[in-house]
Amino acid sequence: MVGSVVRLAVATAFCGLLAGCASPSNESFDGGSVETSGTPLQCVPYARAEAHIPIYGDAYTWWDQAAGRYARSAAPSEGAVMVLHDYAGPNRAHLAVVRDVIDSRDIRVDHANWLDDGAIYVNDPVRDVSADNDWSAVRVYNLKAGSWGAHVYPVQGFIGPGAPVPSQTQVAQNPAPAGTDPDETDDTDGLAADPTDLK
Repeated sequence: MVGSVVRLAVATAFCGLLAGCASPSNESFDGGSVETSGTPLQCVPYARAEAHIPIYGDAYTWWDQAAGRYARSAAPSEGAVMVLHDYAGPNRAHLAVVRDVIDSRDIRVDHANWLDDGAIYVNDPVRDVSADNDWSAVRVYNLKAGSWGAHVYPVQGFIGPGAPVPSQTQVAQNPAPAGTDPDETDDTDGLAADPTDLK
């Protein structure tokens, strides 16, 4: 009995420490929401419809498919599609549409299927946590849990809005792995975020 109580106390303390790791601050955000519909959504068709960018195929192919067709940037802009990639293997990616640029480190996005649940996350905070403030790595706020996620996700870049400017140099933060097939038509996001992560 005493051993069970001790194990329970240790487990509770450990869970408290993990919860502290998941939230780098006590910030809370108003205005975000999680919406569900009768049909679960994937991030790809949601991003395509919201950003009005008719690219098809898996999320991890979007960056390469956008080359020469749409503006690509290392920095966010309103209406652009943020491409998170290679966080759990080369065929894992996620797309989110930038709703608002708050400042040099914070944006709000709309995206679907973030926690592999088919839901739509509206006005979800995303923070640049890269050392050089270059948007190469971000944390995503978990609207359901009310805390920042523990994982840091690599950002490949931002697609759109609009066509590329011929004189601009388009630079990817983290180029897509060799061998990706831009003609893939599965139209999925690979997997969304790690559902075990307290986002």
